[in-house]
Amino acid sequence: MTSVPSDERLLSLDVFRGVAIAAMILVNNPGTWRPVYAPLQHANWNGWTPTDLIFPFFLFIVGVAITLSFSAHAGRNESKSALLAKVARRTLIIFVLGIVINGFPDFDWSEIRIPGVLQRIALCYLLASVVVLSTGVRGQVATTIFLIIGYWAAMKLVPLPDHKTGLLRPGRNLAAYIDAALLQGHLLHRRWDPEGILSTLPATATTLVGVLTGHWLRVSRTPFTRICGLFVAGNLCIVAGLIMNVWFPINKNLWTSSYVVFTAGMALNFLGICYWLVDVRGYRRWALPFVVYGTNPILAYLLSTLLAKGMILWTVEAPDGSAISLRGYIFEEFLLPMASPINASLLYALAYVLFWMGIMAVLYRQRIFFKI
Repeated sequence: MTSVPSDERLLSLDVFRGVAIAAMILVNNPGTWRPVYAPLQHANWNGWTPTDLIFPFFLFIVGVAITLSFSAHAGRNESKSALLAKVARRTLIIFVLGIVINGFPDFDWSEIRIPGVLQRIALCYLLASVVVLSTGVRGQVATTIFLIIGYWAAMKLVPLPDHKTGLLRPGRNLAAYIDAALLQGHLLHRRWDPEGILSTLPATATTLVGVLTGHWLRVSRTPFTRICGLFVAGNLCIVAGLIMNVWFPINKNLWTSSYVVFTAGMALNFLGICYWLVDVRGYRRWALPFVVYGTNPILAYLLSTLLAKGMILWTVEAPDGSAISLRGYIFEEFLLPMASPINASLLYALAYVLFWMGIMAVLYRQRIFFKI
């Protein structure tokens, strides 16, 4: 089989990426955290909600993009060392941007959180890229399986000095032990972080599943074969993840092996739907807002997060003379009178998504893309 021509661009990939970023902004920015619809919140610990699919979806599409991008560079006879240098530069920039988000506005280096969403994206991108540049498809498959099984074995079998072996409770597990030992005082929680050190390895497996999906899409096959492959693999992964859940529960905070497999299956199915609608059937008008987000994903996430933090820190005077955050003022004075608290909270989140969609649309029309 021959490779797809390098000038073929699958718009569904931008749509997929844009949906993930829009969903990130939606679930991260309710009008208030008190009343929020359950599907827009993470599972408390084990289990999953639609919100728990968003981050692995984004890492999955990062992996797909790695394959397609590296294939294009290989077509231009670019050396692996040159590619690795670009990967290292991009990793450093994304990681630093994550630190900027965590530190804004005070940048107290004595307690700044070091892990984070962008930091995990950066590290998974780096590790997956190194695997791709160092191995072929078989090596990538083997590495993915090794990370999934190896993480399960480590979390369940490695003894800890102060906890029962195989314990998977918040702050009381191998991943938390490593986080506390190496990053104490720089974590989201006192002794653990959902984007911690050890759990970045199975998150890299999520990215590598995207890499392997990119190989499937890149090879010249009929659209029907592509879609069937995505759905068959996706549903097999979902079933496998649910079976694995019996022994190693689906858990986003720990990024468990069952979570890797289950969310990979959901991502494969979702990509199959996007590919069928956008690239096969040609239904593209509905997808344009997500293309707008998907062509500037890091910029949209960075700016929306910084503004959201600023709106919480910036206080204004409420009608009763008290000080209130700008976000709280908008929510209470404009949205709360229009709807019940839970619906007003959702309206705020939707308005915030639409606001940034407008900003990104202006950049899209001007062909301004934040390239790292």
